[in-house]
Amino acid sequence: MPHCPALLIAAPASGQGKTTITAALARLHARQGRRVTVFKCGPDFLDPQIHAFASGRPCQNLDLGMCGEADARWRLAQASADSDLILIEGVMGLFDGQPSAADIAERFAIPVMALIDAGKMAQTFGAVAHGLASYRPGLPFAGVLANRVGSPRHADMLKDSLPAGMGWFGALPKSDDSLPERHLGLLQAAEIDDLGARLDKLADALAASASVDLPAAVDFPAADAPSVAPLLAGKTVAIAHDAAYGFIYPANVDALRRLGADLAFFSPVAGDALPACDAVWLPGGYPELHAAVIGDNRALWQQLHAHVDAGKPLLAECGGMMSLFDEVVDKAGTAHRFGGLLPGRSVMQQRLAALGTQFVDLPEGRLFGHTFHYSKSESPLQPLARAQTADGRDGEAIFRRNRLTASYVHFYFPSNPLAVAGLLG
Repeated sequence: MPHCPALLIAAPASGQGKTTITAALARLHARQGRRVTVFKCGPDFLDPQIHAFASGRPCQNLDLGMCGEADARWRLAQASADSDLILIEGVMGLFDGQPSAADIAERFAIPVMALIDAGKMAQTFGAVAHGLASYRPGLPFAGVLANRVGSPRHADMLKDSLPAGMGWFGALPKSDDSLPERHLGLLQAAEIDDLGARLDKLADALAASASVDLPAAVDFPAADAPSVAPLLAGKTVAIAHDAAYGFIYPANVDALRRLGADLAFFSPVAGDALPACDAVWLPGGYPELHAAVIGDNRALWQQLHAHVDAGKPLLAECGGMMSLFDEVVDKAGTAHRFGGLLPGRSVMQQRLAALGTQFVDLPEGRLFGHTFHYSKSESPLQPLARAQTADGRDGEAIFRRNRLTASYVHFYFPSNPLAVAGLLG
């Protein structure tokens, strides 16, 4: 049975520093020559980019709702056979959501290290740690790491407040090294010019004040990857990939390759033309932040019009769908001309417009995915279908024109490779 040291980094809430500490741990162990594989709980695109940079290896998503247990099981087994350490960053608070990070830890017997922001507390630190450790009997709780600690004396107070026998992973001092953010979360890794230096500084702080030993090894039962027929063999899928279209699950790229597709990446922001291809995938991202340059790439839009008019497949998700409307209105209220492949427009909002896991039954089959956006879209086009939330409410509209399929949902391709082959084949 494959086994590998593993640790799930969780917290009482968002904003405690989970991504920063997970990336710093990955960087610290990778610098020691260890093969570190990082996973991210939940359907996140931004944190995995940071972790991939920190570890030098792809970061996959684990989500029992969107991805499913079988998918998580074989990815963990695969990683355990090829890694010296597995790190898993939790999502929100340890017990938040259905399913939660705690569900993943319990399902796969992965020890939990609770990261607690101690910047404005003293002995109450012990009470919070006790609550996290004891709230759910049977949770494999390994101990705590204190973040944003004011002094060595403060660290001693925190450690002394812990219940007897609770593991202590150390304390990190307050710093100004938190990673930069915007409305959807952290900046993309490629946008942070000094990311390597930031991570090295954080890794040095961990090495100076926290345990650098490997956590306990976890047994991961062997599990074979799902069998996928090469239904896209001989087909080329063109994928937009740059600062405007960067929300791509690594598992989706892997799924396309398992389906036999050849992949051709291109950058609308750089002014690239559409590569010779049989299908196109426009993922989500930040097209509104690059509206002028993307909108001016009229040659690309003409090629995409011709592609769709010829009956070839195009899948557009969230920001990719926004780009296909006649115009996009940014947060400043400025309207920008976009692709015009779909009638209507997208308007950026000041507040979050939608968030959560959804699934949709398409003619090609059921696909699971996730929605997370700050824009609202208006179109006279009647939806082909509507996604559904886990509790049965109507979710996002799915639009279709010829072989063009567009929605706010970021699909998780491994949830149904056969359906993806139908969309892009």
